[in-house]
This record gives sequence, C-alpha cells and structure tokens, in this order.
Amino acid sequence: MLLTVKEVSKILKTNPTYVYKLIDSGKLPTIKLGSYKVRTVALEHFLRQYEGYDLTDPQTVKEIS
Repeated sequence: MLLTVKEVSKILKTNPTYVYKLIDSGKLPTIKLGSYKVRTVALEHFLRQYEGYDLTDPQTVKEIS
C-alpha cells in the first residue's frame, strides 16, 4: 500500500514539510509517481529503525538519553 506525504504526516502527527525533510535526508524512502509516495512497509521499517532516536533535525540524528 502507498501513502501520500500528507497521509504520512498525519500518521506521524507532524506536518508535510517535516516529512519532506525526512525524505530529503534519505531517512524515509519513497517512490515518485507524479508525487512522492511512501510504502507502508517502508514507514514501519523507518519507525522501527529510529525508535529511541531524536529526529527533530533529520540531518543530526541523536540517540535519546
């Protein structure tokens, strides 16, 4: 299943601009079909991979202490 950037932002409870930052930083893989789409399995993998990390700035990921 594919999600739009807006749908991902709702799931993550953030805004679409932040989702684009995750995409631009290479943290969240996408498929471009006219506009960016995120596979649900890619989003689930992203959430598992970065659990316990501070992604406030996707360029500077820090472990939560």
